Amino acid sequence: MGKIIAVHSYKGGTGKTLLSLNLAATFAKQGKKVCLFDLDFRAPSLLTILKIDKADCWLNDYLNGTCDIHKVLIDLSKRLDGDHNFFVGLANPSTEAIRDMSAKDRKWEMHALGRLLSLRNALLNDDGFDYLVFDTSPGLQYSSINAIVAADFVVVATTGDRSDVDGTRRMLSELYNLFEKKTGLVLNKVLDSASKSNKDELQSKVKTVYKVSMLGFVPCFCDILRAEGNFIFAQDKPDHPFTKILREMTRKIENNEVN
Repeated sequence: MGKIIAVHSYKGGTGKTLLSLNLAATFAKQGKKVCLFDLDFRAPSLLTILKIDKADCWLNDYLNGTCDIHKVLIDLSKRLDGDHNFFVGLANPSTEAIRDMSAKDRKWEMHALGRLLSLRNALLNDDGFDYLVFDTSPGLQYSSINAIVAADFVVVATTGDRSDVDGTRRMLSELYNLFEKKTGLVLNKVLDSASKSNKDELQSKVKTVYKVSMLGFVPCFCDILRAEGNFIFAQDKPDHPFTKILREMTRKIENNEVN
């Protein structure tokens, strides 16, 4: 049985999309059949990062019930060297589509949740996908809540920013606990995390502040910022420390080592 992973954050700027893309690519590089979905309908960015001009059908269309999910999937396996299975489903980046998604009511969101839940049978069970990775909207949008409800595991990206810390802590206690979701926290853009003593201190602090398991620490790598989304680090920079951190994260998820 495959897994659905939602990557979420309290606010923007945490590196959530970069993490989503590279976690998905890391799983694919490890021989898993993976599909990455852009569920950030208010600010779609995967289309630009992956340099895709257009899609025959958007994820918006699938959630609206106007197309089959297989028409949404774009095969990017050739983007990763070797024999890999890597697909994406993209959100429509047009202003009209963003306005349309922002205006959806509760009834539509409930219908959309059903469409997300049906991906388990259509893709995980029938098509043999190992992982579906949802890059969600930050905050408590209905689309994000739907993604969390549909997921087996939630990766929460956060930083040391005070507003991010407080918001993430509230979100974990008020939302994630409500749905009893298995959760792993990624602390991104960390300064001075290299030594074992610093890592142990951070681990203890995270447990105290957030009361969830730590999936990984990502130091503040200047070259990641300079890359400006031009690299899939899991593919293009296999020896980069960030890539090694990603491999450790996927190992923990694969082996259910996050409580």
